[in-house]
Amino acid sequence: MSPSHFFRGSLAVGVVASALLLSGCAGAGTASESGTESGSVPNASASGGYPVTIDNCGTDVTVAAAPERIVTIKSSATELLLALGLGDRIVGSAFLDGPLPASLEKAGADLNVVSDFVPGQEAVLGLTPDFVYGGWESNFSAEGVGERAGLADLGIGSYVSPAACKGEGYMPDPLTFDSVFDEITEAGAIFGAEAAAADLVADQQETLAALDPTDAAPTALWYSSGTDTPYVGAGIGSPNMIMEAAGLNNVFANVDDTWTSVGWESVIEANPSVIVLVDATWNTAASKIANLESNPATQQLDAVQAKRYIVLPFAATEAGIRNVEAAASSIEQLAALDPTTAN
Repeated sequence: MSPSHFFRGSLAVGVVASALLLSGCAGAGTASESGTESGSVPNASASGGYPVTIDNCGTDVTVAAAPERIVTIKSSATELLLALGLGDRIVGSAFLDGPLPASLEKAGADLNVVSDFVPGQEAVLGLTPDFVYGGWESNFSAEGVGERAGLADLGIGSYVSPAACKGEGYMPDPLTFDSVFDEITEAGAIFGAEAAAADLVADQQETLAALDPTDAAPTALWYSSGTDTPYVGAGIGSPNMIMEAAGLNNVFANVDDTWTSVGWESVIEANPSVIVLVDATWNTAASKIANLESNPATQQLDAVQAKRYIVLPFAATEAGIRNVEAAASSIEQLAALDPTTAN
C-alpha cells in the first residue's frame, strides 16, 4: 500500500439489506482455494457475455449483468471507469488522490464525491450500490466500506485492483504494464465495456511503445513521503515500473516490495542523481524539496545540489491508467534537466 491520508472511521450499519437487492446486481462469493496470476482476464470476457466469473485477490466474483450503480474508491478505480465511458453509472466516489487529469475533467464533471477518505459502510449503503470497485484491499474492512463477504450477502459485488492484491499468488511480483493493461481488460468484461477497454489498452500500448527513455540510466530515488524516515519506491511496484520505462535506475530496486521505509543514511550512501517527487495535496513536492534542501545531510546530495527533481502527481503514481503518462512525463522532465550531472 502506498502512503496517503488517514482512513476515516465509520458508524455501525443500520440499513435494511432488502433495499439493496437491485435487479441485475452483481454478487461476490467466498475466497478461492487456489490463486491465479494477478491481473488474469476472466474467461467470459472473450465472448463478451454474462455471467462473468473471476478470481479477484482470492475472492470469487460472479457478475450476472453489467453493474448499474457503482461506488468507486481511490482515483485509480474512478479514473478507469471514467475512461471507459461509465461515468453515468458511478453513484459515488471517495478517497480520490488528487484532481482528475484534464482528459477526464469533462467525463467526471458530475462526479459525486462522497468523502475525501474511505467512506463508512453506512454512507456507502445509502447510495444503494450494486457494486463497489476499490483501489486497495484495505478499503474493504469493517471500518471502511464493509467486508467483501458482507457486501455479497447484501447483493453487492466488489472488485479490488489486482495490482493491490497482497495475498500469496496474487501480489504482482513485479508489477508490469501488462498487469495494468490486464486490469483494464478485466474491468471492461465486468462492467460491460469490452470495446472501450480494448481501445484504451491499444492506445496505452502504442504510447508506451513510442516512449524514448534516456540511455544514460541515471540513478534515481522515488521519494513518496516522510521527513524523519523517507518512504520510497522499492523494486516490484508501480514506482519501479514507471522509473524503468523512463530509463531511470532505482537506487532501491533491490528491495522486494512496492514501497518501503528507509533511513536517510541509505539515501545519502546511494547519492542518486535524480529524485522523483510524488506531489500530493497532503504532502506536496514543494514540502519535500524544502525538507531536502534544509537538511544538512540531504542538501549535499548530487540531485539536491543540482536541483534535479522530477515531479509526478500522486494519482498518476499508483497502478492505473496514468502510469504510461507518468513515464512519459518523467522522460520529458529528465530531458529538461542538466544532463552533465547524470550518474
